[in-house]
Amino acid sequence: MPKRRKAKRPFAVGLVTLAAGAGLLVWLLTPPGEINPSSPPAPSHAAKSPRVEQPASKKLPLANRLSTDTVPPSTQPAPTKPSVPASQTPASAQPVPPVAPSRQPSPDSNPFPRPASNAFETQLALARLGISPGSIDGVFGSRTRLALVAFQQKAGLSLTGDLDAATKRRLLLSEPSHTNYVVTVEDLKRLRPLGKTWLEKSQEDRLDYETILELVSEAGRSSPTFIQRLNPAIPWTNVTAGTVVQIPNVGQPAVGGRAALARIHLDDRTLQAFDEHTNLVAHFPCSIAAFAEKRPAGELHVAVIAPNPNYTFDPENFPESPEARELNRKLVLQPGPNNPVGTVWIGLDRPGYGIHGTPRPEQVGRAESHGCFRLANWNAEHFLQLVWVGMPVYVEP
Repeated sequence: MPKRRKAKRPFAVGLVTLAAGAGLLVWLLTPPGEINPSSPPAPSHAAKSPRVEQPASKKLPLANRLSTDTVPPSTQPAPTKPSVPASQTPASAQPVPPVAPSRQPSPDSNPFPRPASNAFETQLALARLGISPGSIDGVFGSRTRLALVAFQQKAGLSLTGDLDAATKRRLLLSEPSHTNYVVTVEDLKRLRPLGKTWLEKSQEDRLDYETILELVSEAGRSSPTFIQRLNPAIPWTNVTAGTVVQIPNVGQPAVGGRAALARIHLDDRTLQAFDEHTNLVAHFPCSIAAFAEKRPAGELHVAVIAPNPNYTFDPENFPESPEARELNRKLVLQPGPNNPVGTVWIGLDRPGYGIHGTPRPEQVGRAESHGCFRLANWNAEHFLQLVWVGMPVYVEP
C-alpha cells in the first residue's frame, strides 16, 4: 500500500493569516487624512476633512483677517480708509482717468442754430439782424414787441408782436449768447466826471464815459441794470484793469450797402431804413419831440453827416433853462459818448433838426426831445453806415 503525502493546508492558512496581519498593521500606521490608493472609497458620512491649524508663520495679514474673520457686528467696527493724496496712492489703486473728449466736436454736438427761447435771447437775435429792441434788458417791453413786428413783417409772418411758434422757427441764434469784455488800462483812462451844468460841460476836453459800467453797457448794447445782474460779484465802484465782465454777444450787424430811404413813425417812435426794393434793412427805436408842435412831418432829406461831433449849445433852444437865460451866449461842447448828441449827428434839411445819438440810450423811445430824433449811440453808428447826403427821410404820424 503506497505511502500517503502529508497535507500542506496548515501552511497556506498561516500565510493568509500573516498577510491579513500585515494589512492591519499598515492601516494602523497610515496618518489621518491620507488615502491608500488600494483602499476602497470611504462612505459619504466619513468625508469630513479634519481641521488643520495653520502654522503661525503663515497666518494672513491683519487687514485680510479682519475682512474674512467672522466677528459679530457689535464688536467689529468698519475699518476706515485713510485719505491718501493721489501722488502717494499706489499705481494699482489710482483711479482710471476718464477718456478726454475729442477736441474736434462732432457736427451733432453743435447746438446752433437754435430758436430764441426767452426775452433776452429774442432781443439778442433781433439786434444781430439790425432790428434793434433798444437797450437789451431781458424784458418783453413795447420796444421789443415792435422789433418783433418788424421781423415778422420782413419774414412774411403774422404780425403778432409775440414770440409765437412760427416766429421761433425763424428767429434763430447762430452762436453763444454771451461773451467776455476785459477791462483795460485804456478804458480806465477814458473815465472822467461829467459836468452838471452847460458851462461845466463846455470846459471839459472830452465828454467821455463816467464809469466802467456805462462803458461796458454800451459795448454790450445793454442797460446798466442788466449788466449788473449778469455780473453780481463785480464791485462797480472799484473796477481794475483785467476785470472780466460778461456781456451779451451782439456784435455789429452786417451792412449790405446804403439804404434808399428812411421812415420815422411818430406813433410807434421807430426809425426804419429800406433798400430800393422797399425791403427792411434796419429798425431802431427813437425818441421824438416832447411837444407835438415841434415834431416835423412829411418828406425831409439828409443834409449833413458828422461822426463823433461836437455840440453847440444855443440858449434860445432852451427857454425853460434858468442857466440858459443867465448865460445868454452859445457854448461849444467837445465830442464823446456823453455829448448831448452822442457819437453821431445826421442833420436834416430843416434847421435845427437831425437824427443823432444820446448819452442815455436806455431812455430811447420816449417823447422827450426838443424836436430831434434820438437813437442809442450804437444804433446811430449803424444808421450812419446806411445814409447818404440827399437820402429822403419820411416822417409819418
